[in-house]
Parts: sequence; structure tokens; C-alpha cells
Amino acid sequence: MLVVPLAFFALFFGYPVSAIVGRGLFEDGRWHPARFAEVLSTPDTAGIIWFTLWQAAASTLLTLLIALPGAYVFARFEFPGKQLLRAVVTVPFVLPTVVVGSAFLGLLGRGGLLDDLWGVRLDSGVWAILLAHVFFNYAVVVRTVGGLWSQLDPRQEEAAQVLGAGRFAAWRRVTLPALAPAVAAAALMVFLFTFTSFGVVQILGGARYATLEVEIYRQTAQFLDLPTAAVLTLLQFAAVAALLGVHAWTVRRRESALRLVGSAGAARRPRGRAQWALLWSQLAVIAVLLVLPLVVLVERSLAGPDGYGLAFYRALRSPPDATSTFVVPPVTAVANSLGYAAVATVIALVVGGLAAAALARRGGGFFRGFDALLMLPLGTSAVTVGFGFLIALDAPPLDLRSSWILVPLAQALVGVPFVVRTMLPVLRAVDDRLREAATVLGASPLRAWREVDLPLVRRALLVAAGFAFAVSLGEFGATVFIARADSPTLPVAVERLLGRAGELNYGQAMALSTVLMVVCAVTLLALERLRTDRSGEF
Repeated sequence: MLVVPLAFFALFFGYPVSAIVGRGLFEDGRWHPARFAEVLSTPDTAGIIWFTLWQAAASTLLTLLIALPGAYVFARFEFPGKQLLRAVVTVPFVLPTVVVGSAFLGLLGRGGLLDDLWGVRLDSGVWAILLAHVFFNYAVVVRTVGGLWSQLDPRQEEAAQVLGAGRFAAWRRVTLPALAPAVAAAALMVFLFTFTSFGVVQILGGARYATLEVEIYRQTAQFLDLPTAAVLTLLQFAAVAALLGVHAWTVRRRESALRLVGSAGAARRPRGRAQWALLWSQLAVIAVLLVLPLVVLVERSLAGPDGYGLAFYRALRSPPDATSTFVVPPVTAVANSLGYAAVATVIALVVGGLAAAALARRGGGFFRGFDALLMLPLGTSAVTVGFGFLIALDAPPLDLRSSWILVPLAQALVGVPFVVRTMLPVLRAVDDRLREAATVLGASPLRAWREVDLPLVRRALLVAAGFAFAVSLGEFGATVFIARADSPTLPVAVERLLGRAGELNYGQAMALSTVLMVVCAVTLLALERLRTDRSGEF
């Protein structure tokens, strides 16, 4: 059962990454370790490392400060539209980073909403990057911390207050220690996502700011400096591996904390002026920080040269001219993205489903190691993977460089971890005795799976498919290298349009970003409906 996942990751992850890194660090068959010192000792590299760490730490702290009150509101309060609002705050997390960058460019950039109203522009500073990261990761804190907070019995904190502790002291001594593992896990996830940030920094950072991921892209695509890119890739890989190790440790701590506390129906309508004020303040934060950028994105896509209308959307169908960066009308990117994402979803379901089934039935050090391996594509430079595809998969028997399947394969690498993480808990909950009973009654292994496992995991399979489709649709880092000029994806088309001056190019970028946002939002709302309309499978 593990043969297919192992072969897939060996051929389409291990081989391309090792090929591109080897191309940069080996010359004439010899290893050149001095390149590490050459690259790491330059002031530019030190500045990039410092900015990567600094912006990730600042983004994480800012996200926690803004999102923790929201986690409390979703965990403790009941109010109309709560489920819909929970889906709304999760929409930014599944949006492609290119769309996030476009939304904040429309809000904070030249000609953006703040520029039009008050002449304020923040796109040339680091604040746009930090706010975009908060926008992107708000749901991580709300889901991770709020999920645990809703299971803590509020009577423990109330008992401490009865014994004489003040409200803050009771929270600090009772609730905070129970929440600490979840807060740490959320902080580490946010730090990981912002540490490897690419699309947001690429669009909003300009030439002044670059993370390791952005610099890997520049050194590879613009300067063809493979040695520098290889060193930075290994540096990022080591940092991400350390972060994933710490994350795994905090997850184990969080699971232990959940076993020590009871689950209680703690959510209730707000009481008193203070609680209502907190609820309304968080609704205002969500409206300004999460909803407003998306509204501005839609508004900018409709603000044509002759007033509001669909001029930019109609322009997407126009054939390219001599000055265009496209060889086909930009609207073809919509069909391309949907087709690529559909194929990538099928690949991710097959590979991830087989991996989850094997991990659910077996244990041991090898399987734990393989489980960790499945997460590496989320932290490895997507730029390295994409360029590695071009370097490694260009000769028989894997001559795929000119094949359309290359894009879905790269997208599936990102989708597989989501499939595994979604299906594994459900598969582990299936009682083995049901399978054994089916076998005793004469069912073949395939029929036993179809009659026993599939009905129990059908909803998890649909949720996994939705996540794989959403993340495949928005994959940018690897696709920007391997998407052909006559078959661009939506994120690649948006990046190309934003890279050219002119009102028409900007408007078309906003229109394509809006289309991509709507598709991702519809997918997420369907997932939220599946999650809340349960019938016992979860």
C-alpha cells in the first residue's frame, strides 16, 4: 500500500529537489562546501535571513494579539450567523497568496482605497506584508486555539474566582496553562507559513524586501545563480525541519492537555455590556481586516476606465497583442486552473489515501518517519521544486518537461499532506473487527474496503478532496516555473498582469483574482457545510 506513495515522493519530490541542489553544489563531480561560507558570509544573505526571521516573528506576534480575542468569541459565545462567520474567517487561509497580495495592493497600494481617500500608501513598507500575513493566518489561531478553548470547562475558572482569585488571575492560573500548548502550536504554524512566505512578499515587498523563498526565486529565475539558490534552499529546509520537529512536540503536548480536561457546552449568548462590546469589537476586526480587502478586490475589478462595469472581465477574453505577456487570452487561465486542479486532486486522493490507509493500520519508527516526510512539501521551497522539475524531468524515462501533467504533479505534492491529515484520524477510528467480519463472510480485501471503510470515510474523503482542490488551484511557487506560456494558471496569470504597468493590466489582475477568490470561497463553504452537517462519520 505504501509502494505508490513512496514512489510518488521519490520521483516527484526527492529526485527533483536533490537534482537542483546537486546542480548548485556539485561541479565536475566534486562537492564544494566552500560555497556555503561564500553565500552565508555575504551581507545581502545576512540581511535576507534577518528579515525572514524578523517578519515571521512580528507576523506571528501580531496575529496572536489580533486573533486570540476572536478565538475566545468563537469558543465561548453563541450568536446568529456564527457558522457562516466561521467559514468567512477561514476563506483567507485557502486563498492563494497571489490573491492575498492583490487584495492588499488594491487596499494599500498606489491607486488603492486608502490612497484614493486619504493619500495613504503602505505597499512600499513592511506593514502591508505584516497585515497581509495576519489576514492569511487569522483562521489558524481561531481554529487551533478556539477549538481547544471551547472544550475547556468554564466552571474551573469560576471555581478559582469563588476561592478569591480575580478574573484575570483565575484566567492566568487556570485557563492559560491549559491553552498554552494550543497557543504554541498555532504560533509555530503561523511562523512556519510566514517564514516561507512567497506570493505576499513578492507582490507587496517589491525590491526592498525579500524572504528566503523570494530570494531563492530571484537567484534561480532572474540570475540563474544555482549555487546561491541551493545554499539558501538547504538553509530554509533545515529551519523548516526544526520547526516541524518543535510543532510535532507541541501537538503531543496539546493532545495530553485535551485528555486532562472535560468537554463542556460552554458557548452561550454574551452577558453584560463588556461581553457584548467584545463580540462587536471582534466583528469589527473581522469586517475591516478580513472582509474589507476582499471587498476592495472586487471593487477594483469592477472600476473600469468608464465607471463601474465588467470592462476588465470582458478584456480577459481579448486576444493578446504584440506587447502582451500572454500568447492566449488571459481568460483561458480559468479553464486551465480548473482542469489542472481536478487532475491534481485525483492524484492527491490516490497517493494521500493510500498513505493514510497504510499509516492507520501500521506503526513503528519507519511509518512515523514517513508520516513526517509527507509534510515536507509544505515547508520546502516550492520554487526549488518547480525548477527541479525542469532540471530533472527532462530525459527518458521521465521526459515530462513539455507535458501538461507536470503542473498537476507539482500541485498534488501540496495537496497530499492535506488529504493525509484529513483522512488519517477517521481511518484510525474504523474498528478493525468490522473488516475482519467482512473477510470471514467471504469478502475480498477490495470489497471489504468498499463495503466497510468507504461508507465510514466518505465524508472525510469529500473534505480531503475539497482541500486538495483549493490548495492545488492556488499553488504558485512551483507552477510559475513549469506552466507553459499557452497554458497559464490563474495565479501565474495574475502575477504576470501585476508585473506590467497600465490600468488595463491591473484591472485584469483584479478580475482574475476575484474569480479565483470566488472559486476558493465556494469550495470552502461547501467544506464547512460537510463539516457541520455530520451524520456520525467524524
